Amino acid sequence: MNAPRLVALDMDGTLLTPSGAIPEHFWHTLDRARAADITVAPASGRQLATLRSMFARNEPDTFIAENGAVVQHLGEIVSAVTMPEDTVRRFVDAFPHAPFAAHPVMCTPEASFTLADTPAEVRREVDKYYLANSHISTLADAPAHRIVKIALFVDGDAESDGLPWVRETVPELEALVSSKHWLDIMPPAASKGAALTALAATLGIAQEDTAAIGDYLNDFSMLQAAGTAVAMGNAHPELKAIAHEVIGTNGENAAVDKLAQWAK
Repeated sequence: MNAPRLVALDMDGTLLTPSGAIPEHFWHTLDRARAADITVAPASGRQLATLRSMFARNEPDTFIAENGAVVQHLGEIVSAVTMPEDTVRRFVDAFPHAPFAAHPVMCTPEASFTLADTPAEVRREVDKYYLANSHISTLADAPAHRIVKIALFVDGDAESDGLPWVRETVPELEALVSSKHWLDIMPPAASKGAALTALAATLGIAQEDTAAIGDYLNDFSMLQAAGTAVAMGNAHPELKAIAHEVIGTNGENAAVDKLAQWAK
C-alpha cells in the first residue's frame, strides 16, 4: 500500500512502552513523517493537557484526546462533544448507589475533576492521564454543562463489574472499556473513529489514505474508520479480528517501526 497521509496513533499499549514511556526513536520518526507529509495524531483517552505535556519535546500538529471527544489542530480545539447536562446530573445522582466500587473523573475539554477523598493509589492512576485535575467535594460541583467524558476507575474489573450498570443507568451514552480498571463514558457522537473521520475531512484527506494503530476496545471505532487498520501484537482479540495487519508488541516498539516504514 501507499503510505497513509494521516495516522491516528493510540498511546497505552501501542506507542508507549510497557513502562509508559515514549520510545526515544519516535521523535526522529515523527520528524521523518512530517517530511513525508504524514500527519501523526496521538489518539488517547488522556486529556488534552496531558497529551501536550507528554509531547512537549516535539509537539504534533494534531491531538485526539478524551477518546475522540476533544480534537486539537494547530494549537486550537476544533471539536469538543459534550454530554447533555440532564444526563450528567442523572449519573451524578445514581453513582453513590452503584453496586461496585469506583472513582469518577469528570472531564471538560481543558480540565478534569475528582473527588477530594479519592484514595491515594487511585490518585496516582488519575495523575497519569489527567494533568490538569482539580479536587471537588461532591460530583455536583463539576460543571455539568461542559462534560465531555466521565472516566471511572473501577476497583474490580471494568468490563464485568462497571459496564452493565453504566449501560443500564445512562443507556443514551457510550461506555468504552479502555483497560482492566478504566471505563470511559462518552457522548455517542464522540469516538476515536468519529474524530479520525472528521479530522480527515477537515484536512482534505481521503478515508483510504488514513491509518490507525491501536490495542484495546476503545480503539475499535478508530480501526473501523481507518483505511488501514493495524492492531498491536498485544491487542485485544476483537481488534485483531478487524485489523488489516497485526504487528509486534508495544514492548518491541512495533508502532514506531510501522510509522517509520510509512515515512521512509
